[in-house]
Amino acid sequence: MFEKKTKSYTELLGKTNRIVEGTIIKGDIISQGDFRLDGELTGNFQSKGKIVIGPAGSVTGDIICKNADIEGRFKGKIHVLEILNVKHKSSIQGEVICGKLSVEPGADFSASCMMKTNSKNTTANDGQPRPEEAN
Repeated sequence: MFEKKTKSYTELLGKTNRIVEGTIIKGDIISQGDFRLDGELTGNFQSKGKIVIGPAGSVTGDIICKNADIEGRFKGKIHVLEILNVKHKSSIQGEVICGKLSVEPGADFSASCMMKTNSKNTTANDGQPRPEEAN
């Protein structure tokens, strides 16, 4: 009558992946969950969740994700759908597209930046731009 749904091993541990310091990855990563990178990635990263690049972490390539916290180094193009947090010891070079941006004093932010609002908020129900945003 009342069946208890068993959770998978990854649900019990949480859905955060972690690459530790000293690990070097050359290639692309696609993840459904959150991701913490304290190692080095040369390649592209894509996630429906959040990426955290730790203080020892570095990424050279393109990133597409929902949210991002960067404490380490990033070089390439990053597209963050919601919030990009750039910490004081981080270094970002390249191109940034994000919904919202937070940059702490002391960060090396040498990038072109375009902030885009969520497309649901910028269009009317018929898909046309709202009158106040048409200009």
